[in-house]
Amino acid sequence: MEKLTGPRRKFLKGIAFIGIFGGLFWRFLVPSQKIPQKALLEVQKSDIPLRGALVFKRSRAVIIRREEDVYALSLVCTHLGCTVNVTAENLVCPCHGSIFDREGKVLKGPSDKALERLEVEERGDKLVVLV
Repeated sequence: MEKLTGPRRKFLKGIAFIGIFGGLFWRFLVPSQKIPQKALLEVQKSDIPLRGALVFKRSRAVIIRREEDVYALSLVCTHLGCTVNVTAENLVCPCHGSIFDREGKVLKGPSDKALERLEVEERGDKLVVLV
């Protein structure tokens, strides 16, 4: 077998370099497949009181109904992951005292991020919270 020298060797190294690093960059340039969402919980629309909330401690979620819309928030505190308590006025983290309004926005730290808003999908007379 003949020994590769000079321009041939550089060409083959260049092809190998492009192949290896092109594959790595491809992963970041091409969008990944969308992961299908799973249902976290399901509830009847009529079970949610007007201007009230339903708390699901086990699922760590709350569904809040205002006059015009229904939305869900994660009860996982964005500071250190404690389960947030729901009161009549706001949401309070029992671990370090973060306070959130009824829309999940931070009113008092140490948390500096709002609570995660979960997607709610209507399916007939039921509401399904997706994660």
